[in-house]
Amino acid sequence: MNRMRIATIGTGVIVEGFLQAIEQLEGASCHAVYSRKEATAKKLADQFGVQTTYTDLTAMLEDPHIEAVYIASPNRLHSEHATAALKHGKHVICEKPFTSNVKELEALIALAKEKQLFLFEAITTVHMPNYHLIKKHLHQLGRIKLVQCNYSQYSSKYNQLLAGETPNVFNPEFSGGALMDINIYNVHFIMNLFGSPKDIRYQANRHPNGIDTSGVLTFTYNDFIATSVGSKDTSSMNFALIQGEKGFLHVKNGANGCEEVLLHIGDQVTSLNAQTNSNRLFYEAEAFQHIIETGNVEKCYEWLDDSLSVMKVLEAARKDAGIVFPADHA
Repeated sequence: MNRMRIATIGTGVIVEGFLQAIEQLEGASCHAVYSRKEATAKKLADQFGVQTTYTDLTAMLEDPHIEAVYIASPNRLHSEHATAALKHGKHVICEKPFTSNVKELEALIALAKEKQLFLFEAITTVHMPNYHLIKKHLHQLGRIKLVQCNYSQYSSKYNQLLAGETPNVFNPEFSGGALMDINIYNVHFIMNLFGSPKDIRYQANRHPNGIDTSGVLTFTYNDFIATSVGSKDTSSMNFALIQGEKGFLHVKNGANGCEEVLLHIGDQVTSLNAQTNSNRLFYEAEAFQHIIETGNVEKCYEWLDDSLSVMKVLEAARKDAGIVFPADHA
């Protein structure tokens, strides 16, 4: 079996979670860690017993021992870093949001296909065993009439924003905001089940710098409506609800983790839970490893089509709310 030897770009909490997932996979390992600062790279590398660190991105991408690159840099840099990795012959696992806009993602997909390399968006939801259970039991609800999702998490960075600073996640320059950072999980949850909507509307609470700190996205389908709430300026009880004429599904604690699913049909409540791993990044890492090892190009392209559909909705939503990124004009 070929080992999936990865390198990481970025050193945030999400990278730690991904490396913990990699540690649990037989045949996968982290070969190198990249950060602009040596001390930051070394701290993460030491934590996971990784021997090699880089502060020069090109040098890392030229390392012949690296097969795939996991990218968790600020949103604005995703396209640049993924392009560089693909050009150096590396498979790419890129954190959500994949890119800043549709144009960037289309270019990435074209490059990956040209180079015959795998390209993945690291979106936890669609790889969760419990999400597959939702798909399996959806028909029991009868005709779907309403879908509601709420993922709200008060961000520590919001305090910095209120204090007059501009952290990356609330900076249009870095393609931040609640829609791209947090509501995207809800968007993937809804669209992977029901496809692209006929119409979307996005009403956002916006900071004076133009970024959305929270907002409500409304999808119109042929015979039902879905609402998707994402907030970084408030907290909430997080959930996803799919309501049909014969019953409803309640996803506890929101779409990003699909921790437990309660199926309500009449007076009967059934708990659906096939997830045994507490690390929500494990299932996506396992899926990507399997695709790379089996060479399943068709599945990779299917996921890319899904990601592109989501990016088109995100871009249309931003346009509806008047949210513009400098990357849109690049």
